[in-house]
Amino acid sequence: MLVNADLHIHSPFSIAVSGAMLPENLLSACITKGIHVLGTGDALHPVWQKSWEPFLENDAGVIIVPTGEVEDEHRVHHLILAEDLAQFDQIRELFKGKCKSFETSGRPHLHMSGNAIAMAVHDVGGMIGPAHAFTPWTAMFAYFDHVADCYGSEPIDFLELGLSADSSYGAAIPDLTEIPFLSNSDAHSPQPEKIGREFNRLRLKELTVKGVLERLKSGAIDMNAGFFPEEGKYNRTACVRCFTQYSLEQAILDSWRCPADGGLIKKGVYDRARELSSGATPHKRPPYLHVVPLGQIIQITEGASSPHTKKCLAIYSSFISTFGNEIDVLIDAPVVEIRRIHSNVADAIEALRTGRVILHPGGGGKYGTFSLV
Repeated sequence: MLVNADLHIHSPFSIAVSGAMLPENLLSACITKGIHVLGTGDALHPVWQKSWEPFLENDAGVIIVPTGEVEDEHRVHHLILAEDLAQFDQIRELFKGKCKSFETSGRPHLHMSGNAIAMAVHDVGGMIGPAHAFTPWTAMFAYFDHVADCYGSEPIDFLELGLSADSSYGAAIPDLTEIPFLSNSDAHSPQPEKIGREFNRLRLKELTVKGVLERLKSGAIDMNAGFFPEEGKYNRTACVRCFTQYSLEQAILDSWRCPADGGLIKKGVYDRARELSSGATPHKRPPYLHVVPLGQIIQITEGASSPHTKKCLAIYSSFISTFGNEIDVLIDAPVVEIRRIHSNVADAIEALRTGRVILHPGGGGKYGTFSLV
């Protein structure tokens, strides 16, 4: 069975996360979006962990995978997956004395190296890999040129691409040849334009958490889906103050300071990936499908200020009641049937599916945009 999996979200115990990020709301959002497998996020937090216990088996039929994110001593973020919540209790015990924020932070800071964290996770049978690996803040490739520089001799089980990268960004990096790529939402809100905005499509033999993890371990991912990398707010090298974009060569000549206002120039994901790539033939990867949230498409076609205006929400509701969920509308539904609901949305989805898109890359902390041809 083909399922859509979003394995990285956060709880209200993490910074800048909506108080509406509650299990019951998340399950409802999964039904609307078309997500069949959801990570709990923040499973090292004792209260959040207990919040999920009544929902591990649920009427929505969503497979709940215990997941969490931690920050190491170098500020690198790591995503952890496990088969059951008890393994996170074991991990927390192994981290005792290395963390002061288990009770206060959904994404705790650990006074440990990536190597030590990965060893502890593997000791209890969990999986680990760098979160949003290319992001110029709090990510592996922000601080290290090689996987082993961060994790030592301990292997990683996957690499999460993040919103500013797709599979092509890592396909020619020698260290990553045998590493599966994940694309997850890192959602801080249960709104449908956040949950599942990036996801992985898996073909499961067994509709269980164990079945999900076994497919990930073997790298059996049918498809990754997510943003155009250019939409990410750190895609291109740019000033973090005025957002002026620079070539890598110009940024180096300017000593990473913007000539216009003296702001810091932050290296973009696009340039960082090029630096790390070997120039060899890219390693073959599962297809990566670029998608845009349906609410955002409706907002654009209606010229609205938000996807949450009364009119936009009514159009969105019509699509969900007709097709069942958002991902089916974006990927699978025939355009001729979409046109019966809204002709302009149908034209936009057809343009997205056929690549008729003009991209305006983001950088320096400002999201990129796109326009349809």
